Amino acid sequence: MENKNIIIIAVVVIVIIAILGVIFATGVLNQNNHQNMKTTPFDNDFMEGSFVGDVELVNKTEKYMQSYEDKEHEITYNISTVDNSSALMEIYEIQGVSNPEHRSYGGNDWNIYFTQAVPGNSSNASDNETMNIIICQCQGKKQGYFIYMITKSSSKINSTNFLDEGFEVYLQPLLKSLTLKESKDIPKVYEEFGMSKEQFDQQLELVHQYKAGNRSALNGAQ
Repeated sequence: MENKNIIIIAVVVIVIIAILGVIFATGVLNQNNHQNMKTTPFDNDFMEGSFVGDVELVNKTEKYMQSYEDKEHEITYNISTVDNSSALMEIYEIQGVSNPEHRSYGGNDWNIYFTQAVPGNSSNASDNETMNIIICQCQGKKQGYFIYMITKSSSKINSTNFLDEGFEVYLQPLLKSLTLKESKDIPKVYEEFGMSKEQFDQQLELVHQYKAGNRSALNGAQ
């Protein structure tokens, strides 16, 4: 009888170990931890939703451009709105930001881009560290919306594709939570470049020519 009990206990232990192996391999424990994370609601004149984590508003000097920080996870979120976000993305695309993933959340269609940048404007080497940037752009009938999620390459959170923790755990729940609002007196995209509408339209036409194959078109851009 004692030997039989020992065999039963051994089998139970083996089963428990096997189950734990599956849990760790599939990330179930991590998923549960993430699901239990604190969320931080926010509400402004153009967007309402919830961040995953303890997130603080750090810059609200401009009505339609705000910056938030998750200091624990070293994430910066910049959110903004302009009248024509698609035109701004056309300019970004000729700078190498291209091939977006298309996702829809809550009836909002988002173009999602992954890119990197190096600030290169500080004598402190750590300030010039490569940044991983996810750009989410949505164009409504009257205005467009942007969310930039920025992490340093040294961050524990990887944010370079759709399978990474940065997107799946932090950004995707944010996009799902959003309510996009129509606003009054939103910035014009050409104003962001310090141009008149006519000047900006001329520059955008050169961008269109460049994308159509005329590689010398931008030589005339001012």
